[in-house]
Amino acid sequence: MREVDVLVVGGGIVGMAAALDLARDGRAVAIVDDGRHSGTTANAGSLHVQMQSRFIRLYPDLAPNVERSLPLYVAGAARWRELAAELGADMEIKQSGGLMVAEDEAQFSFLAAKCARERALGLDVHMLDRAELSRIAPYLGEAVFGAELCREEGKLSPLKANEAVRRALDALGVLRLGETRVGTVARDGVGILATLEGRSAGTLRTGKVMLAAGSGTGALAAALGVRIPTEAEPLHMNITEATTPLIGHLVQHAERMITLKQLGAGQVVIGGGWPARFTGADAFPTVDPASMIGNLSLAQHIVPRLGALRVIRTWAGVNTTADGQCILGPLPGWPEVFAAVPGDAGYTLGPLVGRMAAAILSGREPGHDVSRFGVERFAAA
Repeated sequence: MREVDVLVVGGGIVGMAAALDLARDGRAVAIVDDGRHSGTTANAGSLHVQMQSRFIRLYPDLAPNVERSLPLYVAGAARWRELAAELGADMEIKQSGGLMVAEDEAQFSFLAAKCARERALGLDVHMLDRAELSRIAPYLGEAVFGAELCREEGKLSPLKANEAVRRALDALGVLRLGETRVGTVARDGVGILATLEGRSAGTLRTGKVMLAAGSGTGALAAALGVRIPTEAEPLHMNITEATTPLIGHLVQHAERMITLKQLGAGQVVIGGGWPARFTGADAFPTVDPASMIGNLSLAQHIVPRLGALRVIRTWAGVNTTADGQCILGPLPGWPEVFAAVPGDAGYTLGPLVGRMAAAILSGREPGHDVSRFGVERFAAA
């Protein structure tokens, strides 16, 4: 039987970042990861800061949660830069700004109201009319009326970032058990006994458990009698062949599902939340051809020059949704089990949330106000 100080369930960026800090504190840590409904390894690498216009239109009741979390997104992007420096890794982090484009005056007015509120909350944002936009983003097509610019937004390479963190974990002796899931968690008198299923099946004894399994966190908590309403949202992404420097910003849309950014090697990543498919609870998400067509059509509508490029890969990943804000802290009735789920745009928040979760588990101040992020809020609801 393996024994560790902390069992981290979930090997995405949140779990890895938390394990990194815990291992640096001298704790013996194991990460268990199933891998099938991953968000981190399928992520497109956007660093989001401004509020998503489409989200707050669709879910106005959750908009206050996202708004209150805005300072975390600024801190989350900064934490990525710190992490890259700590690890001495080139993660291709580039914060050249994000453009949320509008196609008509109504969309532009909605963005302007959002922009004013974000500026009042401390974000570096302002509106650009078509003439201003043409000077800084000449690649945008005639369909674009104007945009909101958020200077703190940007991108990174998830492939390089994830690999750098894994190397650091291995150097610290963190046990990483892939293709493995947690079956049961129970107290055994001297700690927590977890049964493991899959490639590394067996049992593991630990003093504390961190649930950082994204959308799977809800089911793990439910087995302990605790409600955490995480949901899995399968999403679709594409990447083009390399081209000359074209898109210099993270591009989004005020109303429609699109994100565009160009990697350092020249490929353009096209995403934005188009749905993928689940073919079974234990299966990987799969690409929906209708989403591919819709996503690519919208991309070349916004940036016409993309129409000449070939798509070289398309894939699906899983996003986690809850109530638009982080879920952090011990489970009611289970003080030795902690939840660590980021809010919207979880990859942006990953290293920061992992650090805060590790601090809470260790009894330290997390560095940010987490009073509204507790698990107990769902029991009250």
